[in-house]
Amino acid sequence: MSADAVSLPGLAWHENGQSSLSGSLLRLERAVDRIFLSWAGTWSAEEYRFPTFIAARDLARLDYFHSFPHLVTFPIVLDPDDENLRRFTTGEPLADDGSVRLAATSPIRDVLTPAACYHFYAHFCGQAFAAPQYLTTRNTCFRREAYYAPLRRQWGFSMREIVCIGSAAEVEAFLETTRERVADFFGRIGLPIAWAHATDPFFNPTRNPKYVAQRLEPVKTEMVFGDDLAIGSVNFHRSYMGEAFSMRRGDEEAYSGCVAFGLERWLYAITSHFGPEPGAWPDLGVSDP
Repeated sequence: MSADAVSLPGLAWHENGQSSLSGSLLRLERAVDRIFLSWAGTWSAEEYRFPTFIAARDLARLDYFHSFPHLVTFPIVLDPDDENLRRFTTGEPLADDGSVRLAATSPIRDVLTPAACYHFYAHFCGQAFAAPQYLTTRNTCFRREAYYAPLRRQWGFSMREIVCIGSAAEVEAFLETTRERVADFFGRIGLPIAWAHATDPFFNPTRNPKYVAQRLEPVKTEMVFGDDLAIGSVNFHRSYMGEAFSMRRGDEEAYSGCVAFGLERWLYAITSHFGPEPGAWPDLGVSDP
C-alpha cells in the first residue's frame, strides 16, 4: 500500500524543504518518539535538551567543514553598524524572487545543528568517565540538500539519538543490543526494513580518507525502507569523538556510538506501508501520556 506524502492529512509541506504536522500525523510522531524514549529508557539514558545552534569551533574539531561543506546551514545576522543597517533598509531588502539583498554580515561563529549527538561531545569535552554514559536527545537538524521531498528529505528535520560513551566493549554491546531491539520492533509491527552498510555523505568522497576508511571497515549501518530511504542508523565512532573532544573512559580514550532516528522518515515509512488512515496503522505498544 502506498500513500502520497503531500496529500497526507495533517501534513503541510513548505517549498523551502520543511513540513508542519498536525492532527493524527502529529500524534503518530509523538508515539514514535515515545518508542525511541522507551529504548533509551532500557539503558536509563539521561535525556538532554540542547539549543538549535552549535559552535562552529566544535564542528571544526571533527573536520566537518572539509567533509560536509555541501550540507552546512549557517545562521547569519547583519553587521550592526548603523551605516550598514541604513544601506540595508534603503531601497527594497527583498528581491522579486524572494531572496534577501544582504548588506555586510557579522562573523559567523555558529552552525544550525546537523546531527543531534554532536552536542554531547562538546558538552563533555575534557571529561573522564568512571562508568559508561547512556544519553539521549532530540533536536531539529539542518542539512542543505540538492532537492527536497515531503517527509523523505528535508532541510529541517527531527532527529532522536541514543548515545553511549564508554569503552570499546561497552559501546559495541550497546549498539548490538539496541539494534536487536529495533529489529524486533520492525518484525512485530510488520514494517519491512533492510539493514545495509553505508558511508556518510562526504564531499568529494574518493579523496576523503574518512570515506575510504568507512568503506574498508564499515562503522555505519542504516535501516532502509523501500530500497532507498534510510529512516535511522547505527553508528560506531570508535575513539574518534573521544580523541577530538579529549574524553576518557578510565585511563583510555573514550569510544562512542549512537543509534539515530529520523522522525519524519519514520512517518513516511509507516504511512506509505500501512496507508494514510490512522485505523490502519499498527499498534506501536505505547499509550498517550
